[in-house]
Amino acid sequence: MSNTNGKTALGVVYNVLASVLFAVMYGYTSLLTAMDAEEIYGWRTLLTLPCLTVLVITTGHWGEVKTILSRLRRERWFWAKRVLSSALLNAQLWLFMWAPVNGHALDVSLGYFLLPITTAVVGRVVFKDKLSRFQLLACALAALGVLNELVVAKEIAWPAFAVCAGYPMYYVWRRLIGTNNLGGLWFDLGLTLPVSLYFITHGSFLGSWDGDARLPLLIVGLGAISATALSLSALSAPRLNLSLYGLLTYVEPILMVCASLLLGEVIKPTQWPTYLAIGAAVLALCLEGVLSIRNTVRHRRLNETIPPSA
Repeated sequence: MSNTNGKTALGVVYNVLASVLFAVMYGYTSLLTAMDAEEIYGWRTLLTLPCLTVLVITTGHWGEVKTILSRLRRERWFWAKRVLSSALLNAQLWLFMWAPVNGHALDVSLGYFLLPITTAVVGRVVFKDKLSRFQLLACALAALGVLNELVVAKEIAWPAFAVCAGYPMYYVWRRLIGTNNLGGLWFDLGLTLPVSLYFITHGSFLGSWDGDARLPLLIVGLGAISATALSLSALSAPRLNLSLYGLLTYVEPILMVCASLLLGEVIKPTQWPTYLAIGAAVLALCLEGVLSIRNTVRHRRLNETIPPSA
């Protein structure tokens, strides 16, 4: 039991750190105004891949890459499954870079708010994951926020739906084809390298760079942040069931909303009930976490006071 709890706790830490870095990267795009969204996406992928390769090797996950390579040789249609997995992920990575520089930062942030609900529902339906009472309460509160967005605010845009529907499809697909690991993430990024190179070679940095000495350093920083965030997220996934993994992603949209507001976007008055309801959902999850930690500490103290049997 303690090993399971420790594994889950480590997964939570990885997940939260990844959320913080994703939010930092969301606002980071404001420093890259000399490039368009496609070029930013291209550089992000190009620089993330070598950093991710180092991480895969140093953390002992290269065996996962070898396993996928072996399956590519043995399984007839496995390559097509890998292409689909890569397309599902990289569509989201492109949208993440596109939204902040095209005035849709809050729309995508809302999609990330909806994502835990859709992921939890998919986890319950497809994988029979169990939801605690606090998790059910969080889903219900978030659903009220969504209802306000649909009925009152009427502000849900296509980027929000693309996020909350696209990512659960990716999570489910990775598990179904047995690549829910760091090696699978490495392949998903690597398969789109030609597309990334096309965006880079047709972009402003290589084509008509104005000589800003900071830009190369900013591009390298983008790759470092992206690689670390994606790696932490991938490392957390196998340590958590799909429903808990989805519910923990509430941390990221909260920080993304903060970044969106710093970028100059505004939450409309009719949208405030949505964000307040989702904020209450987050508080419910935090309360569950505090109670879980307290119970774990109490259980450990009880075990320490019980003398070992002869």
